[in-house]
Amino acid sequence: MSQLEDQVKHIMERWQISEQGLPKDPVPVNFGIVVFPGFQALDAFGPLDALNTLSCMFPLKLSIIAETLDPVSTKVPNQLAIGSDFGQSIVPTHTFASPPPLDVLLIPGGIGAMQPSIQSAIDFVTKTYPSLKYLITVCNGAGIAARSGVLDGKRATTNKMGWWPETSQRKEVQWVAHARWVVDGNIWTSSGVSAGLDGIFAFIGAIYGEEAAEKVSNILEYERHKDPSWDPYAVLYGLPSA
Repeated sequence: MSQLEDQVKHIMERWQISEQGLPKDPVPVNFGIVVFPGFQALDAFGPLDALNTLSCMFPLKLSIIAETLDPVSTKVPNQLAIGSDFGQSIVPTHTFASPPPLDVLLIPGGIGAMQPSIQSAIDFVTKTYPSLKYLITVCNGAGIAARSGVLDGKRATTNKMGWWPETSQRKEVQWVAHARWVVDGNIWTSSGVSAGLDGIFAFIGAIYGEEAAEKVSNILEYERHKDPSWDPYAVLYGLPSA
């Protein structure tokens, strides 16, 4: 029995996914995530935890990519102003200068995405996108992708509370205000923070099969929003419908 046949048997028997529910085409293996000081924890760790679980079904590899190999913290400057010292750190595996081969790149947002130091991440996205199979952004991570130029002429969405400052950075993008997530070609952009979970589950369903997506969401006990146009936050912040 070949390695591929072993994998198929494992998926069907261990995870009770039908043969019809398995992906028909080769699936991405090599994932990367861009991190920077002040990245939003849920933007990154929400999708990553879904992918952690998916990696028990399909062989996946993760690279954590930053400007240096030093630990990268979620702490933001305005915390220090009120006396807080609260955050989490993640340890990069690669730098922007020496990335591994990637199939999928995930870009989280966060207050750090609005700092001048984010330029190195923007440059990395510009350089890396042409070799990717898929690009996924969460929240104002779409702003990083937009400033890199890869969203020009494409439909995309981003955080709704910060909609106007984010979308004004790149007029060449066809910004969609009322959307939980948007797919245009091989680019998946999701709305603010928690929307990254619905976006990543939609991505898993489209690429790895809806049965796998449902299995992962049930394991995580997460109730998905499956309608990409569901967006109460666009209404909350008074964004135009067209």
